[in-house]
Amino acid sequence: MSKICRFIHAEKANYAVTPLCKVMRTARSTYCAWVAGRQARAARRRADEALAHEITVIHLASRRNYGVPRVTAELRRQGRLVNRKRVERVMREHGIAGHSRRTGRRGLTKADTRAAPSPDLIGRDFTATRPGTKIVGDITYIPTAEGWLCLAAWLDLATREVIGYSMADHHRAELVVDALDMAAALGRLEPGCVIHSDRGSEYASGQLRMKIGELECRQSMGRTGNCFDNAAAESFWAVLKEEIGTRFWPDRATARTDIFDFVETFCNRRRLRKHIHWGYLTPHETRLRYQQDQALAA
Repeated sequence: MSKICRFIHAEKANYAVTPLCKVMRTARSTYCAWVAGRQARAARRRADEALAHEITVIHLASRRNYGVPRVTAELRRQGRLVNRKRVERVMREHGIAGHSRRTGRRGLTKADTRAAPSPDLIGRDFTATRPGTKIVGDITYIPTAEGWLCLAAWLDLATREVIGYSMADHHRAELVVDALDMAAALGRLEPGCVIHSDRGSEYASGQLRMKIGELECRQSMGRTGNCFDNAAAESFWAVLKEEIGTRFWPDRATARTDIFDFVETFCNRRRLRKHIHWGYLTPHETRLRYQQDQALAA
């Protein structure tokens, strides 16, 4: 209908409006309403362009990862009251879209059949009432021109913050122990903390068991070959590999730098995640919120 009204508006200098409306089979009142709303439509277009600029800035700051929900949340955090459907429309019109997760994963887990597995203390309950009480860990591989770079990480289930990580050209037991040492050195583990993983040989090793005992924590393991028993850690790898922005690195040193930057400056401190009670917060903000609530309760 707007195309017809624009045509009538363009031709009214040559012909009367009434016969033009008859020829185009459009009511004159429809054309008059269209003319009356031109200023309002122009104002909406200008507002949408301004919103598109703000969305673009947020999208670029998120490494082009944020979709509609997190863009909307970031706008509201900045004091911009905006409807989610409007954000969705503007992003669609300007070709702005977040990353979608890739599917398929080649596993590194090799179970140690000689080691007795620890019990599953998580039971697929990937929630925690406070930081430092339940963490999950896993190993993934990063492809580089020099060969694989193995990355081990420990994730706090209360905040979804990466509290410890380690990188090497191997995935022996010391890789996961080094990552756990980092978490302990930062003071992110409480006594009795449940440390959950799969049944890979690195996690069933005596070296890791000894370290967990020294920290006065409890070890937990999922079932062999069942990724759902460690779904929170698997989900983090999917996020990292999709949102880090690189698929293949020229060397291990570059990959290390990019992973450090992603974890420390983006994932822990800037990446928004929806909390069931507090809405969209970064992992760092979530930890601070828990600490504030504990201080008030005390």
